[in-house]
Formats: sequence, C-alpha cells, structure tokens
Amino acid sequence: MAKTAEDKFIEWSTSKALSLEERNELKGLALDKKEILERFSQDLEFGTGGLRGVMGLGTNRMNKYVIRRATQGLARYLHAQYKHPSVAIAYDSRNNSRDFALEAAIVLASNKITVHIYKELMPTPALSFAVRYLKCSAGIVVTASHNPKQYNGYKVYGSDGCQMTIDAANAVYEQIEKVDIFKDVKLGDFDKLSAKKLINFISEDLIQDYFKSCLGQSIDDKERILNIAYTPLNGAGYRSVTSVLSMDGFKHIDIVEEQRYPDGNFTTCPYPNPEMPAALELGIKKLIDGKNDILIATDPDSDRVGVVVNQKGKPVILTGNEVGILLFNFIYQVRKEHNNLPESPVVVKTIVSSDLVNIIAKEYGVVVKEVLTGFKFIGEQMLFLEQKGEVDRYIFGFEESCGYLTNKNVRDKDAVNAAILVAEMANYYKHLGISLYDKLQEIYKKYGDYKTATLSFEFQGLEGKEKIKGLMKAFRGEEIKKLLGNVDHVGDYLEGQIHFKDHSEPTGLPKSDVVKFFLSTSETITIRPSGTEPKLKAYIFANGEKSLESLKKLVSEFIEKN
Repeated sequence: MAKTAEDKFIEWSTSKALSLEERNELKGLALDKKEILERFSQDLEFGTGGLRGVMGLGTNRMNKYVIRRATQGLARYLHAQYKHPSVAIAYDSRNNSRDFALEAAIVLASNKITVHIYKELMPTPALSFAVRYLKCSAGIVVTASHNPKQYNGYKVYGSDGCQMTIDAANAVYEQIEKVDIFKDVKLGDFDKLSAKKLINFISEDLIQDYFKSCLGQSIDDKERILNIAYTPLNGAGYRSVTSVLSMDGFKHIDIVEEQRYPDGNFTTCPYPNPEMPAALELGIKKLIDGKNDILIATDPDSDRVGVVVNQKGKPVILTGNEVGILLFNFIYQVRKEHNNLPESPVVVKTIVSSDLVNIIAKEYGVVVKEVLTGFKFIGEQMLFLEQKGEVDRYIFGFEESCGYLTNKNVRDKDAVNAAILVAEMANYYKHLGISLYDKLQEIYKKYGDYKTATLSFEFQGLEGKEKIKGLMKAFRGEEIKKLLGNVDHVGDYLEGQIHFKDHSEPTGLPKSDVVKFFLSTSETITIRPSGTEPKLKAYIFANGEKSLESLKKLVSEFIEKN
C-alpha cells in the first residue's frame, strides 16, 4: 500500500537520519496540512532534466536526502552499465549547491564509483566538457539554472556529455524508486574516500583546456575595438567569461560590480534570468553610463546569455531568437568569407525557436534539423553526426531561451562559447559602422518582419499542475481552432502526429506534451508546459508587430478563460 503524505511526514519527522534541528523544523509544520501535502504527497520528479524544485525538507523538495537517494539510484544504474564507472560533478553559485555536490560525490564514491569534482563553481557547459575530456560514464551539475533563489536542481549527463536521454533517465528513475531514502543510501567519509582516490578534484589544467576549447570558437580576427559591459548575475560565469574574452583580445570588459561575485540570494536580481528585463537593469545602467557597445549577461550556471545593444544612447534588449538569427547569419557569412564552410552545413534549432532561421537557411543551402525543446536534443543531433563521421557539418545550434553552441567539445548550451561569438559579431559590425540592432533590421528588411514572443503563465503547487493539465487539454480542443480561424494544420507532439485537413503524418520526434498550430499565414503558435518550472509557455511567431500583439492577446485571453 502506497504511503500517504501524512505517513511520509511522520517517517521524516521521527527519523534519526535527520538532525534534531531538522526534525523539530518538520514538527513545527504538524498543523499545516496544506504544507505537508505540498512537501510529501509525491516525490520530486526525476526526468531527462534530472531534479529541480524548491529547497526544503520533504520528498517533493530539494534537500540532501533527496540528492542522496537520486545519487544512489544513479550509482546502481551505472554499475549495471559499466565495469568501472566514473562521474564528473560541477555546481553553481546557488545556496547549498556545493553541499549538494559533495553529498553526491560521497554517495558515488561510497558505491566505489570514481568521482571528479570541480574545486570551484563552474559553468554547466564546463561539466559537459569534463565528462567528454575525462571519458566519464556520467556527469552531474547541481544548479537550478535561471530559477529564483529558493530553487535548486540536479542535472544528469550521459557519457557523451549530453543531458541524459529519455530511456536512460527512465532507467535511472526505476533504480531510484527502489531506494529507501534513509535505509539504502551508502555513505562514507569524504577525506577517507579522497585518500583512496575515489574522489578527485578536477585540475586547473582541465579548466584551462575548457577555456582554450571555447577560444577555439573564434571565427574572426579583426582588431578588438568593442567596449563590453558584462554581468554574471552573481553566478558561475565571471571567471570563465572574462578569461576567455580577454584571451580573445577584448581589452575593455566593464563588470557590473554588484553582480560580479557569487550570491545565492541574488539580492540584485531576484529572478536571475537574462531573458528577463528586470534582471538586466544594473547591466543596462553600466552599458549606457559606461558608453559601452553591448551588454553580455550570463545566468547563474552560465549556459544562457542575454544581449543588450547601446543603440545611440538607448538600450535595446535582443530576444533569444534575435540573437540566434544574428549569430546564424554571422557564422555562415564569416565562415564563407574565410572559405571554411563544410559541405552541406547543418544548423539545429528547437521547434519553438524562430522559423526565420529556416527561411534564411533555405537561401544559404544550409540543412535545418528541428528538435523538441531542450538543448539535449541539439546535443543528440551532434552525436548522430559524430557517429556518421560528419560532426564537422554542424555549424550552429540554438534555442530561443538564450542558448547557443558551436563548440563540438561541449554538448549543452554554452554562454562562454556564446560570449565570444556575440562579442566578435558586434566587433565585426562595429568595424562596418553598424550595431547588432542595425544588422537585425537589415535582415528583417530582406526576409520579412517576423516577430516572436514567449508568454509564460505561472501556476504554483499541486493545484497549478492540475491547472496546466487542464489548459493543455483545452488547447487540444476545437474552441481554440475556431478562435484562430485560419489554422492550416496542427502538430500534436504527444500523439506524435501532425494533423492536416485530410490526413495525418508522423512528427518524426520523440513524444512530448506540445501542441503547435500552423496558420495559413505562415505564422505559428506553440504551447507546452515548462519542463523545469511550474509554468505554461506559449511561443508565437508572427508576421509584423500588429499580428504578434493580436495573437498574444488571443492566447492570453484563452488561458484566462480556461
């Protein structure tokens, strides 16, 4: 018989595995039935993105006991797959990230799995690099990426440096389910495990090799005349981004002092996401007051990058799609200029990212591979090319949520890699007397005034999960089609089918809870629940500002009504 939330609450609040302080903290919740339900009605879900949730005690919270249990399950999975498994571990600036990383290291080493862990906080892509460089069986990053301060997470990577596949994540989850959170976890002494070489700190040489690998993404050698403002948003990017930009010859890097150093409370940017204008306020001030050309902002684990242009004294925030369009165009044009384009080049993008890339790629003769949301699917396409001996065909991958990659030694979005590309691109156009914003207008003028918007609707707690399920059901109904009026065909990626008026075709992608409306005007609306946050997201691709605003209003009102 399955344990109830009350059963699990009692088990935790009386367990000697918890400290007296922790047990007393839980006992203080004894009369709060709703909080007990939120914390104990289910286990924090483990999927292809690993674990992510609010920090606190309970099975549905991020804490060392949940981390230990997940790691014990991972250890059992790895022993079933490898004779002598090893794991690389990294962590970001969030509260408890280092402690959670050390807990994972101890559990793995106590299971006789060799651990390589960074001594200092490092970007998520540096973990992907380390997994490949050290030929590890798996990797772990303790991070909640761009979420608010109360969150943390635990992302698991495969031996290829990509986030774990659906099948592998399911296999790990099966093992986790068999682990009793207090009785079955193997634990040991950190120092003794280190003495046995079961826990090893990653060397400075490897960190420098990661920097050199990022530097290898340089594609233009024009004199560095660009003035850069930079903020790591109190995360892991400061050392890596400034080091690599300096190595690439950029001399003027103006740091936002309030956000230079790690701060897990993110006191200057409560929502440390470079997609959010509020997170960029201090950076924009540094951009304009310092008379810099661009602002580069990286999120806490430095896999996302935001860009703001100083357009004649006024800040212009570029969307993730706009940066992706600019970078794709720049990479293709400059590599063509330098005569180092591969035959039949490939760009990989997610289905929710701007379709303007498809239009430009058609003219350039570049193959576009579209994948589900999540950079792991972009990394997977790189792996497929690598397996065929064609990885050099890959020239760029991006997703609209500020994620970009050209480095074939990394298999996740990389803000350090992207910082070099963005800086070189802005520097290149500055030599031509134009800004990134000016170049973007040239592209729109040539290919069409295609605009994009991402709408996020937050629904917290267990009630929020049910609300999101209900909304996805509504978006699969007939009412939304009638409201849109000009739907040509609909992709239901949970069914794995694209439904036309007289027939259906397979999507060719793994099944995922996504609905995409293809309008007869070549515009699209894509709806999906976030995989990492309690949100429903809508991605709109429209021809012109007027149409964009109209579709945004329609979607928002439909969600409000349902």
